[in-house]
Amino acid sequence: MPETTFSREEIQSFAQLSPFELKDKFIQLATAAQADKPGQKGTAARAMLNAGRGNPNWIATGPREAFHALGYFALDESRRVWTADNLGGMPEKKGIGERFDSWVRRHPDLPGVELLSACVRYALTRWTFDKDAFVHELTDSITGDNYPVPDRMLVHAEQIVRGYLGDEMFDKRPPQGDLSLFATEGGTAAMCYIFDSLMKNGILHKGDKIALMTPVFTPYIEIPELDTFEFEVVNVSASLFAETGVRQWRYPEEEVAKLADPSVKLVCLVNPSNPPSLALSERVANQIKDIVATANPNLLIVTDDVYGTFVPGFRSIAAELPRNTLLVYSYSKHYGCTGWRLGVIGLHDDNVIDEMIANFPQEQKDRLAKRYGTLTLEPEKIRFIDRMVADSRSVALNHTAGLSLPQQVMMCLFSLFDMLEEGQAYKERIRQIVHRRLDLLLEGAQMKISGDDKRAGYYIELDLLAEAERVHGKDFADFLEKNYEPVDPLFRLAEQTSVVLLNGGGFDGPEWSVRVSLANLDDLDYLKIGHHLREIFQDYASEWERARATG
Repeated sequence: MPETTFSREEIQSFAQLSPFELKDKFIQLATAAQADKPGQKGTAARAMLNAGRGNPNWIATGPREAFHALGYFALDESRRVWTADNLGGMPEKKGIGERFDSWVRRHPDLPGVELLSACVRYALTRWTFDKDAFVHELTDSITGDNYPVPDRMLVHAEQIVRGYLGDEMFDKRPPQGDLSLFATEGGTAAMCYIFDSLMKNGILHKGDKIALMTPVFTPYIEIPELDTFEFEVVNVSASLFAETGVRQWRYPEEEVAKLADPSVKLVCLVNPSNPPSLALSERVANQIKDIVATANPNLLIVTDDVYGTFVPGFRSIAAELPRNTLLVYSYSKHYGCTGWRLGVIGLHDDNVIDEMIANFPQEQKDRLAKRYGTLTLEPEKIRFIDRMVADSRSVALNHTAGLSLPQQVMMCLFSLFDMLEEGQAYKERIRQIVHRRLDLLLEGAQMKISGDDKRAGYYIELDLLAEAERVHGKDFADFLEKNYEPVDPLFRLAEQTSVVLLNGGGFDGPEWSVRVSLANLDDLDYLKIGHHLREIFQDYASEWERARATG
């Protein structure tokens, strides 16, 4: 194959972009490469294989059917109260539990009704809810006829989602005490609310030192650089090798030890990681626990655990260090529901943030009392998680805060589905999907990765320079570094094979690494991507051989 049509200087300029913006350039190149070639008019265009974005190509159908079935029940309840052409009333609470049971019996063939009934029965058994109160919350909420009350999260919804997190994020071994939840518009909104409120409340200040466990999801790299924050960033890098040329993507002890510096106020991690897609090891979790216990007791941890369900026996660091950790979870990847925007922030009721606010100097307390004084006569008693809710609507609009009620219903049904046998079977199926695709990618590329029982497999990050050294030796790796930009392989893939991948360097990973999403293409597409990667590698090897022959 020929080299890329871009000069090295042009590639250098593009490499400054965020990987998600650079992806758009690769898509343009891949799309152009699909056009008919001269003399080949009418031939089938080569399909573009975009493994850049992590939106899965599966969805959970059962909970969605249950959601729509609930909608029909809610409309029947509305018309029962008030009917005039297209006008209905608000569902009535009294007796709604029995009316729901009767409605289920009358509609056995309605898609989703059986699963809906099973979810309601399970919830009533596990939490001993008042039946009318619970069914009314679901029914009234799916119509979206009210503001969220409580604004942070509905009463029954919070308990159900807390149960889901206890099962899936804490391996059914939640820490002692209660986890309060704030339902948000996906994990990205959760990140924005956390950083904003930490600044507004004086927990973090402009220019503070924070740590990132890298490689990491790009927004965690970009947010600290904004002029709002201008944080000093310490990278805790996953840099261990299992063998020459095979990167282990694990954190050396000396890297984690950087968190012992008391001037490091906060550490952000994605767990399992994005892109390497590995859950934090017990060794590293224990080291962080020791650091908090002995050297940096007020260290805040923001853990984004969206991929946790893809690792058997996963347990979040929020279970190990509940007082220090803000847990972020999104339903998007597991259930194929990125468009629903379903996320949650979890903060243990006994936490160091509330403790730090309580110990502020009086001047700082007075400033915050003025900020939140319109919400209560005792603003100093407002917990940090409720301050985030108020800050999400600039305090003054706190009475309209909260995630929309239909979204909270969908969150409940996804959670309850997971607790049933059907949901556990679904979880095993999607785990198998991503691991099968990983195997096909590696088969096509003829590459090796280190074995790891904590691998989620939702993404894979491949270190091309390490692979070059493994296959052809250090001279070949040095040749690549000297003569090409690290993103050159991605330009070649897009132009010559219509394959779109992301550059790992944009995630603060090795510059010569690439990120492949294993979630959004058909299985055999990953075999093709692997083959194309191998072809590109062979091209570089040929160029190296020619250079050696003429040098």
